Amino acid sequence: MKKLISGLLYLVITNSIYAQHTIKGTLTDIDTNSALIFANIYLPNLEKGSVSDENGHFTITNIPKGIHKITYSIIGYETIATSINVPISQDLNIALQPSVIEMEAIILSTPFHKLQSDNVMKVEQRSIKELNANGSATLSEGITSIAGVESISTGLSIGKPVIRGLSSNRVLVYTQGIRLENQQFGDEHGLGVNNTGIESIEVIKGPASLLYGSDALGGVLYINPEKFASQNTSSGDLNFNYFTNTQGHSTNAGFKSSSETFKFIFRGSLAEHADYKTKHKRVTNTRFKEQDFKAAIGYQSHTFKTAFRYNVNASQLGIPESIGEQSTSKTLLFPNQNITNHIFSSKSTLFLDTSSLEFNFGFTYNHRKEFEEESIEESTINDFKNLEAVLQMKLKTHNYDIKYMLPKLGKFETIIGIQGMSQSNENFGEEQLIPDANTNDFGVLATSHIHFETIDLQLGARYDHRNIKVRNGINKNFNSFNSAIGIKTYLFSNIVSRINVASGFRAPNLAELTSYGTHEGTNRFEIGNANLTNEQNLQFDVALEFKNEHLEIFANAFYNGIDNYIFLTPNGDVIALNPVFLYVQSKAKLYGGEFGIHIHPHPIDWLHLESSFETVTGKQNNGDYLPLIPAKKLSNTLRIKFENNWLKNAYSFATLSHTFSQNKVNTFESTSANYTLLSAGFGGELQVFKNTLSLNISGNNLFNTAYINHLSRLKVDDISNVGRNITIGLSYEL
Repeated sequence: MKKLISGLLYLVITNSIYAQHTIKGTLTDIDTNSALIFANIYLPNLEKGSVSDENGHFTITNIPKGIHKITYSIIGYETIATSINVPISQDLNIALQPSVIEMEAIILSTPFHKLQSDNVMKVEQRSIKELNANGSATLSEGITSIAGVESISTGLSIGKPVIRGLSSNRVLVYTQGIRLENQQFGDEHGLGVNNTGIESIEVIKGPASLLYGSDALGGVLYINPEKFASQNTSSGDLNFNYFTNTQGHSTNAGFKSSSETFKFIFRGSLAEHADYKTKHKRVTNTRFKEQDFKAAIGYQSHTFKTAFRYNVNASQLGIPESIGEQSTSKTLLFPNQNITNHIFSSKSTLFLDTSSLEFNFGFTYNHRKEFEEESIEESTINDFKNLEAVLQMKLKTHNYDIKYMLPKLGKFETIIGIQGMSQSNENFGEEQLIPDANTNDFGVLATSHIHFETIDLQLGARYDHRNIKVRNGINKNFNSFNSAIGIKTYLFSNIVSRINVASGFRAPNLAELTSYGTHEGTNRFEIGNANLTNEQNLQFDVALEFKNEHLEIFANAFYNGIDNYIFLTPNGDVIALNPVFLYVQSKAKLYGGEFGIHIHPHPIDWLHLESSFETVTGKQNNGDYLPLIPAKKLSNTLRIKFENNWLKNAYSFATLSHTFSQNKVNTFESTSANYTLLSAGFGGELQVFKNTLSLNISGNNLFNTAYINHLSRLKVDDISNVGRNITIGLSYEL
């Protein structure tokens, strides 16, 4: 045995010595042939990169043998994405084309990791830097700037994503490469992810069950974690934001370092907010506190890479009920939630000569407590260790995702894989929203991308099985077969068309199957239905994009038909003074789209004019409208980019957004009035003590308009959304 182990170690060591490969190259301007300094070179499959030096040179070592995707990007130039076959016999000479179009990044939420311009499926991507520049206090607030994405909110602290009118268990959230499970079925259960330590957000609009299984029927919010440092570099940063409306603040600090084989990241953050203020009053108990810590460690040899990430997020959230005490205190009142999320994930890849095997594993632990005034002495409100929660749930979820990228065969790229989940829910409090239960998923998938001369075709199929077993109760099995096909082609030289047809499914959740009791905050007695079946949908999506050096136009239309759509309806009975609502099923349909234009006229390329319009309509089969459908929205932005000797990467913007009245509402909803909001801001980078200080100042709702968003859960109490807010942000690189 000792000889065998020694032999294996010898093979590993000798392979590491003799099989490592290096890529070198130079980046230049295609017109002037001058060197491009501080350009980014990145290999997404390896999560490894470098930055060009003062001569435009770069070197990346310890590269596995095989075909790897590589991107070259820098602000002011068109991003290039290509593939290289390692080992390479000569240095790379890359010439980039100047461009005023925003530089692109690789899309990671789709399986073949391409630039969006090369992707068959339409995916929206925003960097966290862009979202923060708009002055958003939370991630759930920030994503609403993406066309087709809104948020069901309870104040500032609680928000859940809505993609084209679908939310909760119909929208899947991925973070650190694994699905996030945090009791998302609940009306007052928010996103549960802090906006620090995040690189970018990607949104798949429409069914993504082929890639992600159940609960991706409406789409996916894919959160890309912070990248590791470039090879053989280290960096740190300090960040501070102040919000005038809530007299709140958020602070975070991080440090990361990478060698040729090892790399790590640490980041911690704190946030604290008082009650938010409308035009006239503060909304009592919308205050919240949040602590967040993220860490990552990675290792890479010539044939293997792995990264382990951990995130713990502890939030204390007030639950508003009415406008009462007018205070800027940050001490929570009753009722409130105390939520802790632990997320562990590992992402590994084994590189073979012409193929690769990727295996991801994850574990999430969601501990949710809710406290009410009736059961607790208020003098102990800040001593959470000694409080007895009225509602206490522990949700533990194990995930696995294994994919094999087959050797490229002519024009075919193919991936096969299996995915699964094992989940347990336990109750420990007096009240019970859903019962103790176990859920087990298993899915198998195959998908191919086929490159023709003028057309890219992507297609795939998948089978899923889900078992839900309630302790001392029902034992249900759900099965579904889904498929997808998409085509991307150039109709003319500057016009790209994408047509996608995909099916998706969602198994009913525990609340829909087993509820029996009063749902607090909604004043209704809900009764589940153990006979519910899968929701099954089919969506048609057509996207057209025109792009040249100074003009971009896009039009994206969809039709989404859903069989066995699950919803609540009253039966006329009353229990415990509350009307009884039953979970039932019917056919439903949603349709609409997003349309926009972006102008950056010559020769004033520093000026950007952007306009977008989004609309969605949702109906049941009987003609009734679906609940919680966002109102139509028109946004217009004027953006200026500039720099001088002392201020780099500077910008300023003004956005005027108009939300139309929502009159197409469910029988149990009220209509919502239209409103217009003005936002503006500016920012840039300064050199302070030889390091970069970034400054951004933004103002939202500058006219201090009193308005109520149709998706606000405080709408039933006639409580307005946030009034005027000025955000001041500072970031210092160490």
